[in-house]
Formats: sequence, C-alpha cells, structure tokens
Amino acid sequence: MNEENLRKIQAIIEAALLAAGRPLSFDQLRELFPEDERPARQVMEHVLVLLESACEGRGFELKKVASGYRLQVREEFAPWVGRLFEEKPQRYSRALLETLALIAYRQPITRGEIEDIRGVTVSSNIVRTLLEREWVRVVGHRDVPGRPAMYATTRQFLDYFNLQGLDQLPPLSEVRDLEEIGREIEKNMQAEIEFESGSSASDGEGSSGEPEQDAPSNQTLH
Repeated sequence: MNEENLRKIQAIIEAALLAAGRPLSFDQLRELFPEDERPARQVMEHVLVLLESACEGRGFELKKVASGYRLQVREEFAPWVGRLFEEKPQRYSRALLETLALIAYRQPITRGEIEDIRGVTVSSNIVRTLLEREWVRVVGHRDVPGRPAMYATTRQFLDYFNLQGLDQLPPLSEVRDLEEIGREIEKNMQAEIEFESGSSASDGEGSSGEPEQDAPSNQTLH
C-alpha cells in the first residue's frame, strides 16, 4: 500500500476517534471501511503506529485502553485544559477508594467480605456510586445463605484509569495496606482527567450522604 493510501487511512481513523468521544476497538476501526476497501490487520496496526508517532510533541496522544483506542489530552497539559471547566472535578472518599481497591484486587467479592476486611460497614451510597459510574458490576451471587451479590470491576473501570487489563494494577506485593492501595488509586485518579458532562457533578456520595472528595478523570478529545 502506497504512502498516500496510508495517510488517508490514518486521517480517517483520527477523524473517527475525534468524533466518537469513546474508545474504539481495533475491529470497530476496521469496520469503518467498506468490506472491499477494508485494510488488512497488519496495515491497520501499522497505521495506528503512524498515528501514535504523529501525536508526538502535540497536546494529545493516542492511548490504548481496555475498550480500544482513543485520543486524549496529555496528562501534563491537564492543569491548563481543566481551566476551561467551571465545575471542580469530583473527589472520592477514602472509604470509596478502599472499597474500589478491594473489589479490584479481590474480585469477585461480596459486600460482606469487604466489610469483614475493612472492619466497618460499607455505605449503600458507595456501592451505588460505583455501580452508577459503571466501575463495578454484579457478576453473580455467593452460594451462601442470603446469596449476596458478588462484585467485580468493569471495562469502564479499566478505561477510566488508562489500563488495558487488571495486570497493569500495582502488584499487591508492593502494597502494604488498604490505605496505600487507596492512595495509589487516588494518585491515578488525580493524574487522569477526562471531560465529563455537568450532570456528573451529582454523582459520588459517601457514607454520610454528602458528596465525596473530588477526583479528576481522563480528558478525551471529542
């Protein structure tokens, strides 16, 4: 395939990622093209490498996450871009971060098991917030009296934290306690900013029913 065709495919992929406002998988990107014009997988892989290189030195980057590829603002420019938005980014309580960390590392896990480890009751508001943000989901029910729901993280959780898989989480052997896990997750949340709709400001209540401490999210270009 000649250079002109490669540039055209690259421009089409770039336009699609800018318009989508969400990650697009490799197959979704290929399906943008009619079947008789669809680039081979090797060609698409090469074009994605070209697009990644073309973003070097610019304010945005091509990022691969669990759901696919997206164009997003580079982390180092978040402080300036964030000033475009009047609402402060959300923050989340330590209790929510610890609950999320336990689900991420011990999944599938029930609410009762989380409470046994943390030694305190898990607020219904925390569970609701995690479900509403689609960071966790119910994957089954433990075969014990009451059949409590078992929770696990989602693809959206991975996308939010710029992860391709759970194997990219900090190794548990490097984390001494829940508080340190919470700090690690919070550090990632602070580092990754996304453009969210104003309605999201109402999410994230803690055990007291008050809004949780704020935490910024990833900035995607769309």
